[in-house]
Amino acid sequence: MTELFTPAKPHRTFEDLELGEFRRSSSRTVTQEEMLEFARKYDPQWFHTDPESAAQSVFGEVVASGIHVLALWRQMDHEINWDIDWVCGVGWDELRLKRAIRAGDTIHVTSEIVSLEPSKTRTDRGTAMTRYAVVLEDGTEAVTFTSINLVYTRGARERMAGTAR
Repeated sequence: MTELFTPAKPHRTFEDLELGEFRRSSSRTVTQEEMLEFARKYDPQWFHTDPESAAQSVFGEVVASGIHVLALWRQMDHEINWDIDWVCGVGWDELRLKRAIRAGDTIHVTSEIVSLEPSKTRTDRGTAMTRYAVVLEDGTEAVTFTSINLVYTRGARERMAGTAR
């Protein structure tokens, strides 16, 4: 597995985000060893865990568990969006697993903010909808979804830091 990204404290609040803001992570190559290790622990389906049996599957070989690919997405998302002051994620829309990830595939993640809405009931947050993709070297989008996230406002951060008067 690659080393985890350990960022500084996030500093970009809801007011700092821009509609259409696009980011791209660095690339990483997925290995069969990590695919097998993850699947044997968290998603022990035969086409994820047994190379001999997987050769007889529709995939023709071991493929990464979708849950594993989403865990890889999360690591790469933290690399590119660590600076956003998230409250939490509240859902995903239109999650699509379009193409299996195989050993040796090199992937990266893209994010694009597609909607920004201030909260109608809470002044300390807004909602940012972000379109994500896990992308192969050739540009093929293997996984896509829209993530719905709450983001702290500048006023919330100031109150939490004790600087608001």
